[in-house]
Amino acid sequence: MSLRAGDPAEIGGYPLEARLGSGGMGTVFLARTASGRPVAVKLIHRHFAEDDEFRIRFRQEVAAARRVSGAFTAAVVDADPEADQPWMATAYIEGRTLAQHCAADGPLSGAKLRNLAIGLAEALRDIHRAGVVHRDLKPSNVVLSPEGPRVIDFGISRAADQETLTMTGRIIGTPPFMSPEQLQSPRDVGPRSDVFSLGTLLVYAATGSGPFGADSPYLMAYQVVHEEPSLGAVPEALRAVVEPCLAKEPGERPSSDELLVLLRNLPVDLGGADAAGPGAGRPGDMATQHLSPTPVGPGAASTLGGRRPRHRWRPALAVAVAVAAIGGSVAALNAVRSGGDDRGKSVAASEAPLPDGFRPWRKVVLGGREDIPDELRCVARGDAVYCGGGGVVAARLRAHDGSRVWTVKSPGVPAQGVHLVGATGDAVLGYRIAAEDDPGSPPTEVVAVDATSGRELWSAPSGAQSQAVTGRTQDAVVLGSAVVMVDGPDSRLEARDAHSGAVRWATPFPGGTQCAPVPAGPRLFAMCATRAEIDAVAVRHPTLYEVDRASGKLGAPIAVDGPAVPMGVAGGTLVLLREHLDGVAWDGYDSVARVDPASREVTYSRLGRTYAGTPGMADGTVYVSGQTGLVTAIDPSTGRQRWSRQTDVEGASGPVAGGGRLYFSSATGRVVALSPHDGATLWTTGPRADGLTGEQGASPRVTVAGRAVIVAAAKNTLFAFDTRKPPRAG
Repeated sequence: MSLRAGDPAEIGGYPLEARLGSGGMGTVFLARTASGRPVAVKLIHRHFAEDDEFRIRFRQEVAAARRVSGAFTAAVVDADPEADQPWMATAYIEGRTLAQHCAADGPLSGAKLRNLAIGLAEALRDIHRAGVVHRDLKPSNVVLSPEGPRVIDFGISRAADQETLTMTGRIIGTPPFMSPEQLQSPRDVGPRSDVFSLGTLLVYAATGSGPFGADSPYLMAYQVVHEEPSLGAVPEALRAVVEPCLAKEPGERPSSDELLVLLRNLPVDLGGADAAGPGAGRPGDMATQHLSPTPVGPGAASTLGGRRPRHRWRPALAVAVAVAAIGGSVAALNAVRSGGDDRGKSVAASEAPLPDGFRPWRKVVLGGREDIPDELRCVARGDAVYCGGGGVVAARLRAHDGSRVWTVKSPGVPAQGVHLVGATGDAVLGYRIAAEDDPGSPPTEVVAVDATSGRELWSAPSGAQSQAVTGRTQDAVVLGSAVVMVDGPDSRLEARDAHSGAVRWATPFPGGTQCAPVPAGPRLFAMCATRAEIDAVAVRHPTLYEVDRASGKLGAPIAVDGPAVPMGVAGGTLVLLREHLDGVAWDGYDSVARVDPASREVTYSRLGRTYAGTPGMADGTVYVSGQTGLVTAIDPSTGRQRWSRQTDVEGASGPVAGGGRLYFSSATGRVVALSPHDGATLWTTGPRADGLTGEQGASPRVTVAGRAVIVAAAKNTLFAFDTRKPPRAG
C-alpha cells in the first residue's frame, strides 16, 4: 500500500516506503535502516500523544516487546515513546496474518495445523518465560512467516510483575479471543489467560470460526464467561488438547509449558474442519510466500454444532504423554546397548573411553554480567574443556567433573554469535568486548591466554565483517599453531603465532572489498565481498581466494554465485550452501556450490526444495535442522536428500559427529543422537536449561570428549553425560 498525502517521509531517521496498515491506535509503515534492512515502524495516532494513560501503555508495549524479542516475535530495532508522536520500529516479518490466510484460503489442516499450534505454543512459552502476558492473541496478531508463526503487537501486554493498567472506559482486548477473567476482572489476568486465547485461536485456525459465536460482542462476551465452547468441527486429536485450554477457571488450564508437551505429541495428520459440517472452508495452506501484509480482520464467527462437555485439565495427561515419549527413547537406547542390530553394535564398538574418573556434571560458567546472552561454546583437549563467549573470554574446566581451573571474563556486551575462537596445545583464544564506559579500548579484541594458568599472553584489535560476508561470525580461526584474523581497521588478514602473538604475515584485502577467513580442512580461503554489497546487506557476488598458509599470498580469484555460506570440505572441494532470497528476505537454501581449489571451477547442484533452518556439515554430508526439529541430510556432490528425520529438538544446532553418532542440541540443552546412516533416532534427552527454542543459525553446542558429550545451553550452563547413559527425556 503506497504512502498517502499527509504521511511523513521518515520517522526517527527511517525513510518510509509504504503503508502496511492502520488501526485504532496507530499506523504501521514499511521503512529501511541505513544498511537497507526492512523494518516495520508503528506510529501512534496524534490524538493519543496527549493522553497520559496511553503514553504509559505505549511505554509498557515497548518494554514488553524488548523483553520478548526472540525466535517467535518481531525484534525491537528502535523506539521513542517520548516523541511528540510516539513510535516503535521492529524487524519486518513478511507473510500474511492468520486472519488474512483463513479469509483467503480457508482453515489449516494436517501437518500445517500441527506446526502452527506448536509454533504458537512455543511463542507463548517464551513470552511467559520473559515475564510478559500478551493479552491480545488473535488471528490478526499472528504472522505466518516462512520461518514459522510470529506473534506481534504487544500493545496491551504487561509484565507479570507489574500492576495492570486499565484504561478508563475502554475495552482492553478483542472479545472473541478474550478469556473469562479478562472480561470480568482485568487486574487478575495472568499467563493462563493467554492459554485460553491460544485455545480460541487454534479453533479458528482449524475451522475458520471461533469457539464462541454471536452477532453482538456483548452476547459473545456472555458466552465466553458462561457457556461451553463449540468444538464439533475441530479435529478430534486437537480437540482433546484445546478443551482444557478453554476451561473457565485459569487453574484448570494447562500452562504454556504443559500445552507444548501435549501439542508436540499430536499426530502429524490432524485432519481439518469437517467439509460437510458447519464452519467448513476451503482447504488451508500455511503461507510460505512473501506477501506484504494488509490489515484484514478475522472472519465472521458462526455457531458450531456438536458441543462437548468441558473437562478439567489433568496433569496426569501430561505425565502419560511424557512416559510415552520416554518409552520410545528408552527403546531406541536399549537397541543400541543390546546390539539389537549391526548398526547399534558398530556404534558401541567405535566409541572412545570416558575421561578418567568421569561422572555426569552440570556447571554454570559466570561471565562479566548477569544479563549476557547465551553464547558459550567449547572445545575439548584431553581432560581440558575450554569454553568462551558471552561475558567469558575463555574458561578451563575439567572434563571428568566440570570443576573450574580458571576463567577470564569480558567486561562488555558481545555481538550475537561471538564465541570461543579455539585452542592450540598451549594457548586458548577468545574475544574480549570493550566495556560500554571504556571508549578508549578497541571494540573487539582477540585475546590469547595461557592454557595452563589462564594468564593473558597477548591481545590484538579485531574487525567484525565476517558475518556480512560469509553469513557466519568467524572473524578469527585457529589453524595449527596460528590464529588467522581480521585486523581492527577491517583492512587485512593477519596470521599470528597463537602463543606469542607475533605477526607471521599480513595480507591486505583486494581493493574495495572486505574479507573473512574460511578454513577448509588443511586449506585456507579468504571470502571477500565488495563494500557496496556489504553496505546494502546483499552479498550476491562473493569472491574466494585460496590463501597460502605460509606466506599469506592470495591465489587467483574464484567467483561464486551467491549469497553463499561456507560449510566445509567434501572430496577435496569446498562446499557452500547457496541462500535463496525473495527480494531482501531470506527464504532458506536452494542449492549446493562446490569449489575445486586446483581447477578453480565452481559446480552447482540444485536441491530438491528450499530448506530453511540451521545448516552444518559433518563427515562429508550437509545437514539442515529446521525450527520444528526436522533434520535433513543432503549429499553435497549431487544436492540430493539422503534422509530426513523429525526430532523433538526444535531449533537445534549441529551436527557434531562422534562415536558413530550425530548430535544436535538446542539452547534448552535438549540433545538428540541420530544414526548418520539413515537418521534413526538413537536417543533424545529432555531440556536442561530455561532457554529459547526455534533459533536459527546457531553454531553447534555439543563437544565430544571421548565417550562423554559436553553440552552448552542457555544462561552459560554446561552439562556433561555418558553417551551410553543419556538423561532420560521428560
